[in-house]
Amino acid sequence: MNPPIRSWLGLRIWIVGASSGIGAALAKELARQGAELILSARRLAPMQALGIEQANLVALDVCDQAQWLKASEQVLAGDKVDLIIWMAGIYRPVSSTNYRLNDVLAMTQTNYLSLLYALDQLLPYFLNRSKLKPRPVSGLVIVSSVAGYRGLPKALAYGPSKAALSHLAEVLHLELSTEGIGVWAVHPGFVQTPATAINDFHMPALISAEQAAREIVRGLERSAFEIHFPRRFTLLMKCLRWLPDRLYFALLRRALSGNDPRQGKQ
Repeated sequence: MNPPIRSWLGLRIWIVGASSGIGAALAKELARQGAELILSARRLAPMQALGIEQANLVALDVCDQAQWLKASEQVLAGDKVDLIIWMAGIYRPVSSTNYRLNDVLAMTQTNYLSLLYALDQLLPYFLNRSKLKPRPVSGLVIVSSVAGYRGLPKALAYGPSKAALSHLAEVLHLELSTEGIGVWAVHPGFVQTPATAINDFHMPALISAEQAAREIVRGLERSAFEIHFPRRFTLLMKCLRWLPDRLYFALLRRALSGNDPRQGKQ
């Protein structure tokens, strides 16, 4: 479904959202495997702290269209970027009883709208690159989340923004695969990062950012469209997508009531 990546040696990869969490771990893993990296995030200091001497660091606020235009013109010049890994995103728990409009808008803009801004430059870039002979490795990796599979509590903004990313990835894959352009959708479960550290609930099948990075690399080396992990958790979440609504809501409410301290349970 996607062109498998046989070797990372010498591939030029731009990771957008590389200052912490999965993005930082992925940068280290790909550097170890010989990739040439461009790393972007709002702050340079955390990326410098990764110690990847050969990486090109580009400060970038993905919500600032002027910054994005400047960065894309700089990085994409000369058709030299093979793969773009879009990891930019923020997470804050928001529920119906604790609705904060500013948080909702910030997550929507950072997690989803920023990629729409980016596609204004990325789509012409990839389509022009697909005309090169021989056709080089070329593609976009969109990191979404299993939170986009179905509605989950405290994910009133985060879940819909990730669902939109997943849907967007499917459309892009349908339309670009015939041009030899890969589009991958990545759906992690719970990963131990600064973002998830604020959660006050049990996170099943929690894995480290380093484990997540290795899963993404292994997934890109295969030809599948979707990369999801850890499978012991994500396969269960996939099954929940197929449940009738009545059963899904009943099961979720029952599971949540078991963790409700007001009912004297843990």
